Amino acid sequence: MRFGWLTLSHSPSAADDYTAIEEQLTQACLAEQVGFDSVWLTEHNFTGEAVYCDPIPFASALAARTTRVRIGFAVIQLALRHPIRLAVQLALLDNLSRGRLDVGVGRGTLYNEYEYVGYGLRSDDSRERSAEALEILTRAWTEEPFAYQGKFFQVSLPALRPRVYQRPHPPIWRSVVTPGSFAECGRQGVPILTSRLPLGVLGERLKLYEDGLVAGGHSALVRDRLRRDVAVWRHVYVGESHAEAEDRLADTLAHTRRHMLDSRAAHNPADYRVDPLRHRPAGRRADRRATERRGAAHPLPDELRLPGPRAHRGIDAPLRRPGHARLPLRLCLVSVRAPALPAQPMFGGGSEGAVEAPSDD
Repeated sequence: MRFGWLTLSHSPSAADDYTAIEEQLTQACLAEQVGFDSVWLTEHNFTGEAVYCDPIPFASALAARTTRVRIGFAVIQLALRHPIRLAVQLALLDNLSRGRLDVGVGRGTLYNEYEYVGYGLRSDDSRERSAEALEILTRAWTEEPFAYQGKFFQVSLPALRPRVYQRPHPPIWRSVVTPGSFAECGRQGVPILTSRLPLGVLGERLKLYEDGLVAGGHSALVRDRLRRDVAVWRHVYVGESHAEAEDRLADTLAHTRRHMLDSRAAHNPADYRVDPLRHRPAGRRADRRATERRGAAHPLPDELRLPGPRAHRGIDAPLRRPGHARLPLRLCLVSVRAPALPAQPMFGGGSEGAVEAPSDD
């Protein structure tokens, strides 16, 4: 099992942006020093939900400060970007990092319609738009000359420069949530990354991915590699004890969630409705239960415990660990360092102070 560090750090106010960005760079660089395999960056716009908003220039700064850790996106919102400009930026970043780039892509946020509106778009056509963008991105990296005539983009260019460092191009990961997306990505034989699905649901979805790999005619070798590359996102915070870790994590997640919900209520257009199938009510109940238990010093319920290898049997999933701007930098650095300490059993559920957050939206 490989472990990555993912940052989804919001900045409560514009006055805190500079400090929050610097703290994120500090934590990301420390992740390399203590042995994490990868660092993953998110993308959200306009409200400080992700303090650096655009992960590409942030990744460039990180590439200049690191030498080993892979740098990935989880995810780039394809529907918000022009694919040729994106291809150029990522090709340059692949060279600057000397081939350490992983490109996670998705069509865009499922909840923040105001992000589309900010770029003069709406999400109604985001699936079609992102599908076109992904085809252009991939082909522009591999075809010279390149021309494309589509519904949303019409481009023609002699060659895309600089040429990508990794050949034929950097790995492209797909963000998956729904059952259909797991199955389709399996048929296509592409690596996947997924959000904080409950463990029972995760097993069901991964079975759909495996079935898709078989239906797509992929070899046993390819199926095994892709299964081992499945990336699973989990919030984890390490403290001195379960009670201390639970208190801090519950408060941080509650604050973050309020920020996101308030932003959506204030800025989403009145005509926008989230697809009910995208909600995860069980995760919200678990979040409320965790928040209500703040200050409690008793053993954690099962849904808050860090799952051990048995919970993920059959996959070799990188674990994603975020830093939060609301937590003091000192505590974030302690939590990032924890996997490098002798108490390695924390990843098997044996560490007293390791707490996993419940799923949420």
